[in-house]
Amino acid sequence: MTNEWRSIKALEFDKVREMLAIHCPTDGSRQMALSLLPSGDADDIRLRLRRVTDAKQMIMKRGMIPTGQVKDVSAILERADKGAVLTLRELLDAGNVLRTTRSLREYPGDLSQSETSLDELFERLLPDRRLEDRIYRTVISEDMIADDASPALSDIRRKIKQANNTVRDMLAKYTSGSYSQYLQENIVTQRGGRWVIPVKQEYRANVPGLVHDTSASGATLFIEPMALVDQNNKIRELEGKESREIERILFELSALVSASSKQIALDYENITLLAFIFGCAQFSYDLDADEPEISEKREIVLNKARHPLLDRKKTVPVTIYVGGESRMLVITGPNTGGKTVSLKTLGLFAIMAQSGLHVPAESGSKVCVFDEIFCDVGDEQSIEQSLSTFSAHMVTLVGILDKMTPESLVLIDELGAGTDPVEGAALAVAILETVLASGALCAATTHYAELKAFAIETDGVTNASCEFDINTLRPTYKLVIGAPGKSMAFAISEHLGLSPEVIERAKKHVDPETRSFERVIEKLDSSRFELDSELELARRLRRETEEQKAKIERELEARDGQSRREAEDMLRKARTTLEGARASVEYIFKELDEVKKSKDHKDFASKYQSVKQDVRKRLSDLDDEVNPVAEEDDADYVLLRALEPGDAVIHRSLGTEGTVVSVDEKGNATVQMGAMKTRIPVDKLRLAEKQPEKKKDAVSSYHAKLSRDFKATLDVRGLNGEDAWFLIDKYLDDAKIASVNSVTILHGKGTGALRKAIWGYLKSDNRVKNFRAGQYGEGDYGVTVVDLK
Repeated sequence: MTNEWRSIKALEFDKVREMLAIHCPTDGSRQMALSLLPSGDADDIRLRLRRVTDAKQMIMKRGMIPTGQVKDVSAILERADKGAVLTLRELLDAGNVLRTTRSLREYPGDLSQSETSLDELFERLLPDRRLEDRIYRTVISEDMIADDASPALSDIRRKIKQANNTVRDMLAKYTSGSYSQYLQENIVTQRGGRWVIPVKQEYRANVPGLVHDTSASGATLFIEPMALVDQNNKIRELEGKESREIERILFELSALVSASSKQIALDYENITLLAFIFGCAQFSYDLDADEPEISEKREIVLNKARHPLLDRKKTVPVTIYVGGESRMLVITGPNTGGKTVSLKTLGLFAIMAQSGLHVPAESGSKVCVFDEIFCDVGDEQSIEQSLSTFSAHMVTLVGILDKMTPESLVLIDELGAGTDPVEGAALAVAILETVLASGALCAATTHYAELKAFAIETDGVTNASCEFDINTLRPTYKLVIGAPGKSMAFAISEHLGLSPEVIERAKKHVDPETRSFERVIEKLDSSRFELDSELELARRLRRETEEQKAKIERELEARDGQSRREAEDMLRKARTTLEGARASVEYIFKELDEVKKSKDHKDFASKYQSVKQDVRKRLSDLDDEVNPVAEEDDADYVLLRALEPGDAVIHRSLGTEGTVVSVDEKGNATVQMGAMKTRIPVDKLRLAEKQPEKKKDAVSSYHAKLSRDFKATLDVRGLNGEDAWFLIDKYLDDAKIASVNSVTILHGKGTGALRKAIWGYLKSDNRVKNFRAGQYGEGDYGVTVVDLK
């Protein structure tokens, strides 16, 4: 799809792109947002929308992706490929791409266990940790290279430092010895990279050496003492070696960047695309938008759509649908009633959806793919071309009629306006008939009654109207599909104070057919309002019935589950009892056999008596298992407190457990025992030792909200150590709850006292895995990066 710029601007998609660009975190992604255009490929559109949806879910779980403010490195890589030596700034930009690539590759974490449409983009990222570390180990800032960038550089800088110290020691005899009387000030300084001392003009002969500079007044000469010449020469030689070694190191690094330039370029492209997609997701969050369905049918359905450029608090959601059996929508109603906004919303949402953006409408919204969106919206009067408003509209409409296809969407505002009403209405009907015959979907606004009748009489055309409250003389901004709008001119004029006689005289000049048509519309409106009220009541009753049904089904399911569990428990106990009884019977039979064998024995009587007592005890134990009796000390049991609904209780005689449902004034408690409720006197119950715990649903909702809203940076600048740690301590707890593994504390550089205090606390905190100062691009020593266990 290649929309003309005029259509995009007329529907204000350019303003939507500017809003989107604000949510994109990098320069490249912002450029993508500002140049975003609709696609004509349904599969491509679905993929774009799916990626934004998956990005929204990732943001909710992980927060925004770490894009690191990467910059376009295409020019840098091109210079490196040509053999140029990159500057420190350019090397840091290339290193930032590598570091961001690694951070993004690690971003999905355990989320990667579930497949998403973004997996391919994350997998395309190929970190190069070796080159990244080499760059950041070598380059400290855009004007400083590290001492240990190479062994040779480290050795040269060590020698430079020693030579400078030697020079300072030699200069000390000039600033503190007998030569100090010849100096303007007891200081040393540098001129042209060589150490000098400020000598008074009149003592020039007393300090042999080379003059490198004079003061503005000529009273001071900056002299390099002869004793220092060789040492200064040595320093200059070492500085030359240092420059050559730095040049060699930068050349080597530039060559390494060149060798990886193709991969770095691909990484940058993928970073930019991911930053754009996540910017779209953040934009969707701010608009409270949702993914529309890309329909295979020729239709566009918007459920409670809110124009993104209007104040969300004041915007009245509008439901619009065009397509299927009704391929054309004719919208009527008074001025300022929302007709043009409805028209623009229809076209803008189609462009947003085909551009891969979520739309601020409720779920169930559908958009088909259009090959072009033609619109004639607004006052097109052209002074430069000497065209009137009507002529300018006609020029636009001629172009639309020539270019439209069955896959197009045509939007026309105030069709036929600006000329004679009779001819204008006739032209409007003819234009709509032509658009309808082409097969294109169309929505048009008008004031003409003839078009209302056209919509009623023509198949495939539907009337729609913008409501107007005659009592307040204000539009409701609600779009009513299926009913034409009633003319409000007389009612508004009367409300504003126009004489009733004038209004009655005006009514007589209205064509009788028109008056009859308006009365029919008025009756239709009245019937529609009644039907809408009844429909809303029916919907509310249906919702309540479905909710009650679902509640009853849940309760029945819970009771069935409880009954099954109790039945299984009873069966298990019965089996245990049966096994015990079987074992006892076997024991009795065994003992009887023994008695039978020894009946002629001399100790038969005593042994028989012993076995008899043993059998009785076994039978008594078995009876206790089958029919347990409450313990005797339970007879003196007294409730420690009054029973409350929800208490777990035990029946003192039966030993069965239950839950108190209610307690009446007569001292009886209604107890839920399994699937059965029964009324039991309170004095027959005792409290169970273990009471049910109250659910803490607020905890899970708090954790979910904290994970969604948590920010990975805490600013404590301007605080003292104790106050800063008070905030950091809670912040680290919140980070653990939000499952965030790394956070950044922003404390500023200053004197370093606040950083030192914070580091002291972090060293002894068992939540902290390790911490470090920020690297270049992260804030250096003005921030502390903390990794949590």
